[in-house]
Amino acid sequence: MDTQKMFEKFYPNEYMDSTYSIDFKAYYDRGYRGILFDVDNTLVPHNAPADDRAVRFFRELKDIGFDFCFMSNNKEPRVKKFCEAVEGTHYIYKANKPMVGSYEKGMRLMGTDRTNTLFVGDQLFTDVYGANRAKVYSILVKPMNPKEEIQIVLKRYIEKIVLHFYKKK
Repeated sequence: MDTQKMFEKFYPNEYMDSTYSIDFKAYYDRGYRGILFDVDNTLVPHNAPADDRAVRFFRELKDIGFDFCFMSNNKEPRVKKFCEAVEGTHYIYKANKPMVGSYEKGMRLMGTDRTNTLFVGDQLFTDVYGANRAKVYSILVKPMNPKEEIQIVLKRYIEKIVLHFYKKK
């Protein structure tokens, strides 16, 4: 098996600089109605509270017509607090990404399905791989803060190899 083929299951549908640079209105116009979001390093730096930009951002998504659900492998207090701060409704903690079940649960909570749901996250081996397994359109964003826990730092080295092949395709 060639390397390119081996890594394809980890490739996002798109790779963007930031969650905040994505044109969500364009996705809405294409028929998407729900967005599953990772929280840490996707929307705010790891363990940081929701900031004014995040609050405005989620207001704008609601104004467009989107529903959204936060999916995190973190514990409930972290995810619930962020969700409440941005006036969200749905969240899943200890999501066990990349397992498919939480992606499906998020879609059920939003009343969406694989055809009209996006996923946005910063990690290939949990976020994107899980979204791809769930057959949800995946958008990888660059992590917001380079200071991360050691297990994530180690995964980032391997991610660089996969992203090298992704960019070559």
